[in-house]
Amino acid sequence: MKIEYHNIYMHYVFVTQNRIPLILEKHRERIEKYITGIVNNNGCKLYKIYANPEHVHVLLSRAPQIDDENLVTIIANSSEKFINENRLCVGFFQWQQSCAAFSVSKRNIPALCEYIKTQKEHHTKESYEDEHKKLLNFYQKKSGNQVE
Repeated sequence: MKIEYHNIYMHYVFVTQNRIPLILEKHRERIEKYITGIVNNNGCKLYKIYANPEHVHVLLSRAPQIDDENLVTIIANSSEKFINENRLCVGFFQWQQSCAAFSVSKRNIPALCEYIKTQKEHHTKESYEDEHKKLLNFYQKKSGNQVE
């Protein structure tokens, strides 16, 4: 059956292999634009993206005809190839074998867009590791589980 309207908002966090800060500021926007193209070419709508040195936040509305695992695999494989072919980092670029995927309520989109937009400033105050643990706890509190 065809779905005419969908409301599937996802927040993905991709992390570089071993959390090595490989994404250079001078290539950040180019990498963001490339990932944006991947998202758009797969029938999804990008709301916000920010590439930190060791992780990337992607907030999008996912098309119903592609599942999360297929979409993140396409994003990861395509962006790895793009970064390596264009030598946008020193050495070989690779994402970790898994990423975080969080469903998002439509009413939380504006606040999450602001959060992603201010990543550079945010990470002067909080490390990625602390942020990751907070994100997991925030989303898991809603389901009754907490990360230790």
